[in-house]
Amino acid sequence: GRLNLQSVTEQSNLDDFLATAELAGTEFAAEKLNIQFVDPQKHTGLKPEDLERIKQLHKEHETLLRIPRRPHWDESTTAEQLDHMEKEAFLQWRRGLSSLQEIEGIIMTPYEKNLEFWRQLWRVIERSDIIVQVVDARNPLLYQCIDLEEYVKEVDSRKVNVLLINKADFLSDSQREMWKEHFDKAGTRVAFWSALEETERYEKAEREEREAENILEPEFEEDYDEEEEEEEDEEMDDPNNIKNENQQQEETGVESEVLSAETASPAINEVNDIDKLETALSHSSTRAEASGGLNNNVKVFNAEELLDYFKSIHQGEKVTEGQTTVGMVGYPNVGKSSTINAILKTKKVPVSSTPGRTKHFQTLYVESDLMLCDCPGLVFPSFVSTKAELIVNGILPIDQMRDHWPPVNLVCSYIPRSTFEALYGINLPPPSEGEDPNRLPTAEELLTTYGSMRGYMAVNGTPDCPRTARYILKDFVNGRLLYCHPPLDVDPEEFHDCGLVPKDLMEKQSALLKKKPKEATPSQSKLDKDFFKKLNVGMHSKGSVNIRQTGGVSMGGGSVSGSMTSVAGKPWKKHNNKGKREKLRRVYKDGE
Repeated sequence: GRLNLQSVTEQSNLDDFLATAELAGTEFAAEKLNIQFVDPQKHTGLKPEDLERIKQLHKEHETLLRIPRRPHWDESTTAEQLDHMEKEAFLQWRRGLSSLQEIEGIIMTPYEKNLEFWRQLWRVIERSDIIVQVVDARNPLLYQCIDLEEYVKEVDSRKVNVLLINKADFLSDSQREMWKEHFDKAGTRVAFWSALEETERYEKAEREEREAENILEPEFEEDYDEEEEEEEDEEMDDPNNIKNENQQQEETGVESEVLSAETASPAINEVNDIDKLETALSHSSTRAEASGGLNNNVKVFNAEELLDYFKSIHQGEKVTEGQTTVGMVGYPNVGKSSTINAILKTKKVPVSSTPGRTKHFQTLYVESDLMLCDCPGLVFPSFVSTKAELIVNGILPIDQMRDHWPPVNLVCSYIPRSTFEALYGINLPPPSEGEDPNRLPTAEELLTTYGSMRGYMAVNGTPDCPRTARYILKDFVNGRLLYCHPPLDVDPEEFHDCGLVPKDLMEKQSALLKKKPKEATPSQSKLDKDFFKKLNVGMHSKGSVNIRQTGGVSMGGGSVSGSMTSVAGKPWKKHNNKGKREKLRRVYKDGE
């Protein structure tokens, strides 16, 4: 009740806040009973009831999750006016998302906040006839932006949206069929594709061609050299071997006929290629009519089939007359540039495993009437349960990760214990007594065991968990640790039962099966049982063999000397010289 007469000229933010609250008559009560301590190393994620609550919030506010629109402009709009309108619209869009993030329980992806990247997307959409969203086959719904498809139709209803599911080699035929049925119900046009598989197929074909040429060229050169030497010898031997003009004319005529045939052959090949293309287009149009226009197929396309597919799905008026423009958009690190490189068969676009390698959109001609447009990777705003999902799905760079425990915990919740042990050749510690024997491993168990096995140690001698976490997360992003998310209307167990086993894991498992199985180590109870079954439990004394209680010598009996038992029990102590006298201290050491 005493007056506070202390002079206050400066206050910290907290003191200022509390002083203002005291002046306003506001009281604060600390709720200490609702505190829950969570070990970040053993925390495996959200509880099922929390996940359901978050999913319900996502459904309620999904209409507010939009991408920025480019303001309407015409020929009379100046560059300064357009720049001002774009900045104003972008600012309003960011304010709307900020108010959405203030809702309790909603976590959004760290979306792209640079206006220049969105301007690249706007220009790609405006100049393209077909907008291809490249998504990862392991979680297509995370990378699909529904609002982007709506914005494409707002710009021009004649434009076509396609969802290109890259890395489709991670999915089995049954899993691709489930995804096809899901997107058929949603009315989404889908194509399955693997840029890495197509690149490997092309490189393998090139390698085989080079090997075949290297085998044939030396034989041909040897035969050619022998024929040349024989002809030169004959010409030197025959002085009258002079060609007349008629023979020279005939030879030049034959050569001209051969040249004309060679120049005509490319035209014939072009005609054949056009016939094949028309046949493929007719087949594709027939399939499109039969399937209601979506033309979805579970087959993984190669480069030629994918190009034919792009040409067949847009038959209307083009943005550029006589030319079909295909725009590649999507998240970073989903394979947009790799797809273009696989189609062009040469490395035209720089590729990197770090998200955000492409900085500016690029246009590349595949054919005279088909152009590809590569857009920089954009992180679209979307809902996630935890921020660890962004790192696990490769949206954010792993090397820039600050907290490694949540992403590794998420990986441990996806991958079973046996997969870690088979792939890395480690033995994870089993669950302790009282725990579920089938529980998933924790991040601490995995990182400590794997780091110790590989020798990743910190300065203080403990396993370097951050370094180990980067290796494991990169294996998960690259598909070495494979986990594919199922469609919303499919049972996860049914989806994963028909999944594929990664190539590395399959090789490790086959190698383990070929090894001879070791004999099982007896349990502790069996060891105790066998020990107490022994009838003759012996004892040892210095300088003598095992003296049994059932015969021979008892303690202090003295019927068997130490030297005799030593010789009997230790044959290497018995020398071969029978005439040599035994040392008296050995004979009388037991006091006999």
